[in-house]
Formats: sequence, structure tokens, C-alpha cells
Amino acid sequence: MQLALGVLLLAAAALAGPLRTQTEFEFKHHNNQELLDVLEQVHARCPGITKVYNLSETSVRGVPLSVIEFSTHPGLHKLRAPEFKYIANMHGNEVLGRELLLKLAHYLCEQYLAGDESIQKLINSTRIHLLPSMNPDGWQLSTDTGAKDYLTGRTNNRSVDLNRNFPDLDRIMYSNEEHHIEHNNHLLKQVDRLTEPIQPETRAVMKLIMTTPFVLSANMHGGDLVANYPYDASRTGAMSEYTSSPDDQTFKHLALAYSKKHATMGDPKRSGCGYDGYNFGKQQGITNGAAWYSVQGGMQDFNYLSSNDFEITLELGCDKYPKASELEREWNNNKDALLHYIWQAHIGIKGVVRDAKTRRPISNAFIHVRNITEGCVKECDIKHDVTSVHGGDYWRLLTPGVYEVTVTAEGFEPVMQQAEVTHTPESEAQILDFWLGQPEIEEPELYDTQVYPRQGEMEDPLDNRMDKLRKKWFFGIYPHPAPI
Repeated sequence: MQLALGVLLLAAAALAGPLRTQTEFEFKHHNNQELLDVLEQVHARCPGITKVYNLSETSVRGVPLSVIEFSTHPGLHKLRAPEFKYIANMHGNEVLGRELLLKLAHYLCEQYLAGDESIQKLINSTRIHLLPSMNPDGWQLSTDTGAKDYLTGRTNNRSVDLNRNFPDLDRIMYSNEEHHIEHNNHLLKQVDRLTEPIQPETRAVMKLIMTTPFVLSANMHGGDLVANYPYDASRTGAMSEYTSSPDDQTFKHLALAYSKKHATMGDPKRSGCGYDGYNFGKQQGITNGAAWYSVQGGMQDFNYLSSNDFEITLELGCDKYPKASELEREWNNNKDALLHYIWQAHIGIKGVVRDAKTRRPISNAFIHVRNITEGCVKECDIKHDVTSVHGGDYWRLLTPGVYEVTVTAEGFEPVMQQAEVTHTPESEAQILDFWLGQPEIEEPELYDTQVYPRQGEMEDPLDNRMDKLRKKWFFGIYPHPAPI
């Protein structure tokens, strides 16, 4: 009897050992296999709220680009729940973000199980995607060569900088502005040339962006300590020039949301990076991208101009490849900021656009916003529209104020509503639904104006071509991604 009891106790101890290790996280530099192991372990511990999946393509050397997703409906888009993503290790030798996302995945799982109300609310209301490494080949090269060089491992295995490899949509946006073309979003189908072939890692992320209705994201780098916001490329081609986007006010808020919660990013008394480096803490730890230095083909601006996603770039520290002994401290420096930034996916308004007669959702409806807050005297129209997605739902990130929101869709009369946006921490966005009815147009008038010019009027060939192009671009882009 005692022998049998001893065997049972030993067996129980053997079983308990592996289960205990699943709840622990080791601060170290995880290799590419260990990275996947951590994601799988988190999923095994929290199977009801996680899913591990690979992007559509591997790295050049065949390493999977693995993502872990947190949601109450893993693998599915939930109506009115914003989609969020963090992407790290885009430059292979900039590794802190990679380890922070592994720890973040572990932390979200453990705190959810522990009953942390804030974490449970965040996961219950948001679909979160974490891609710890976009450039595992560069990470391998940097690690194998001692992780000391400032450039070795930065690029992918074909020596291409992935943060210069996205289609240059800034060029198209600025051309549209110059020619007074009011096409200000979802610009991918206007791409007419590429400066270099799209790399598999870039292509995989592009497909992710174009097939998932992300609302907010950030990509993680190293070499400085600052939150960088669009535009990244200057309008004039200058090497350094403040280049605001239509959502400049919102992007400043997003960058500050991270820098103010970071332990030192916004500290004006901290040291800058490198010899006589500038301390971005003097400007609250944020910068406009092009005002720092102009970047063409970057992922940040691609998100904003190809989809509904607002993205900023996080430079997480002076040391691109910090020692393993420093990782826990860096996690503590960034933890609150990482969580607070995800909550920003809930600022502004959200809702569903439906057909008033059939009650069916309307996708590809355009949501245009005009700021009518007292004191707005110019540029009140925010010239960057977002679109409703396949379930008819939409999200529009906005800072507090009063706005006129107009929704238009092909075949429907526009509908306008007014919204007063407020912001309560860790709360969901204000719901503003739209019901669109069919236009009341007499058949002869429709025939006369759409098929033939009226007598005495000449049809403008350029206007006609642009109208056809707008319909092609506006109403055909989502949810089907453009060929890439």
C-alpha cells in the first residue's frame, strides 16, 4: 500500500513539474524555435482565448512568421470589437520588442486566468495580434555574429531593409493632394511601380494588413527612445521636415499615450542616445517621423494609407540588442505603456452601417468626419476617410471634441449625425450606428444625368475617367486584397 502511494506521489510530482514551468517566463533571448515554443505554451495554458497562426509566407530562409492572437473568439472577427496588432523585430538586430511581445503574451494569459478585471475587459473587447519577429533571419545573423554591430542583421536574408520595402503610398497621397484628387485612403490599387521587389516577409505582412480590419497598431524598433507618428516621408522630399497627416492631432495623442506611460521615454532629464544624442524626452518622448528623418516605403505610413489602421513606430531604447540581464527591467519600463496603448483602439466612435430597408450590413461605406469643436477655423474636415468592413462595422479613432460624421455608400443617400466624443480610460468607444436608405430619384432624371450629358453641356473626359477610377478604387478594395 505504501509503495503504491509512493508511486502515485512520484507520478503526481512528475506531472506537476511541467505544469508549473508553463506559468513561468524566463527573461532571455529566445531563439527562433524557442520563440514558437513560448507562443505554443501560452496557447496551451489559455486555449479558450488564444490562437497561434503563421502568416501566409515564411522568411527567406523558411522560418515561419508566427503570430499569437488574444480574443474571446479566437480566429474570428467579432462585430464592433477593434482589431489591434504589435509587430516587432522588423530589423533583425533590434530585438527588445521581440522579447517584450513574448512576455506580453505570457502576461495577458496569466493575468486573464488570475481574474485581473482590466486584462479580462481588454481581451473581451479587443482582438489582439502579436507578431514577435518579422525578420527571424536577420535576428539569427545578428545573434550569430555577436550582436555587437549596429547594422549586421538589420536587413532580411536578401539584404533588403524591410522598413523601406513597402509600396510608397506617400508619393501617391501627395500627388493626389497636388492635383486636388479627393482620394485619401486605401491607396494600394493606385500603385503603378515599385522601386524593388516585395520581399516575402513584407508580402506576408501586407496580406495580413489587407485581410484583417485593424484599427490600431505599432511596430517596434531600437536605437533611440521615442514614439514616432506619421507621416514618415516628407512631402517635398526634404531629408527632415514636419509632415502632418490629416489625423495629426489623433496621432500625437496615440504617441503620447505610449510615451507618458513609459518609465523614461518622456523624461526631459534623461540622456539622449549615442554621442551627444538628442533627448526626445524634451518633446515629451514623441516625434513626427519626417521631422526626424524622411523614410520612404515604411510600414507605418503603409498601414495608414492602405487600410483603416492607424500605426505608430516605437523606438524602445538606445541599445539595439540589450543584454539578457536587462530584459526584465525593460519589461517593467514598458509594461504599462504596452497595455495602455492597446486601450487606445477604443477611443473615438464605432458602429455598424446597415441598409434601412433590408437591415443588411453595408461594407465599403465611407465614414467622413468634420471637426466642429469650438475653435476649429480651418482644416475642420479630416481628409482621411475610413470604411466599413465586411460586417458593416467601422471604427474611427478621434480625440475628444464635437464632430459631424457623414456616411456614404454607392447607391445610397449620405447620412450625417453629430457626435460628441469623450474619453474615459479603459472604456469602449461611443457607438454611432448608421441606417442608409435608397435614394429618392426619379427614373428620367437618373437616365438623363448618368447616361447622357444634358443639352448644351459637354462631358469633361478627365472628370469621367476619375469618376470611374474612384468607383473602382473605392468600392472594390475590401475585403479582397490587391495582388501583391
